[in-house]
Amino acid sequence: MRLMFVYWHVENAGSAQTIYNYSQVAKALGHEVVLYAPETPNSRFNCSLDVEAADAVIFLLEWNIYLHDNKPLDLEGPVRRTPRGRRIVIDDDGMYNDVLRVGEDYNHSDADGSRQRIELYDWISDRIFQPTLHPLRPNVQTFFFHAYDPAWEVPLDFSAKEYGMVYVGSNWFRWRAMQMVLQAVAPIRDRIGRIKIVGHNWEEPPLGAESPFREAAYATDPAYLDMLNVERMPAVPIEQVIPTMSKGIFNPVLLRPVFNHLRLVNPRLFETPAANTIPLFGLDPEYVQEIYGDRALELVLAGPGDGASEQILDLLHRPGYYTEIVKDMRRHLAEKHSYTTRLKELIEIVKD
Repeated sequence: MRLMFVYWHVENAGSAQTIYNYSQVAKALGHEVVLYAPETPNSRFNCSLDVEAADAVIFLLEWNIYLHDNKPLDLEGPVRRTPRGRRIVIDDDGMYNDVLRVGEDYNHSDADGSRQRIELYDWISDRIFQPTLHPLRPNVQTFFFHAYDPAWEVPLDFSAKEYGMVYVGSNWFRWRAMQMVLQAVAPIRDRIGRIKIVGHNWEEPPLGAESPFREAAYATDPAYLDMLNVERMPAVPIEQVIPTMSKGIFNPVLLRPVFNHLRLVNPRLFETPAANTIPLFGLDPEYVQEIYGDRALELVLAGPGDGASEQILDLLHRPGYYTEIVKDMRRHLAEKHSYTTRLKELIEIVKD
């Protein structure tokens, strides 16, 4: 079976990396995964514009379909050249919903934006999937899309760590979640060791970001980070994400509030357990349990005033105990959420 993904042709981004991982698994299973793009020498991707040869055309759609390299994603071309029954939409960011606001985060700025997205996705396909077990709209089905690769796993060894805490991820509606972690760290700061945040926009918003989006999406407090002696560095290439996380005893796992509310999965949820670190989940307990299993609940960060600081100290003092929890999580993810499992699910969706 030949599966074609319509997505940005970028070599170094999370969702593009997921497509690349599908392409590698597909070879072993006797299938082919291609990216809708002109043939490109030296690209990791198998690129093609031959839409007609695909058994299914999968539109991986995120919030930024109009905002990459100042040109929109080409949707009209593959839609015009593909029968409707062979088209599938994966709504990776929960945009196929009414306006949803969680704190300062939102999926659409207004009802008109929501209506336009819903009409666009309906124009593309009757079959719309979201990476959550809890779609809000009755015509949406579940497909996690992102997955776990046991080959990523780094041996768990806490004998010589450079950092107490590392976080790898850009600031995109994540300051409030990061602030909760740092508020738990503050009373025990001298016992943590070095702390590092790796990613974009923890110092200031990007150039061109306008109000009120600027204040909502990129809120940060560099003075507070300085007070806690939190080191910052720019984002690293995708192949350095797991090695960078592995430098810390623990890594917070944070999502923007809308993703947490909708229980959407993203690549980082599967990458962090593979690193040589202890994940500390700043997510709803039910969300953590349904992805990682029951033992992962011990790694959900306690709320303010509920012993979060003591919980972090316990991670630092008993890494051996938490190592066994991480091993259990890895086994669970390898069984339930591997790329092989996920591709087989996608094949069944296409056959339906």
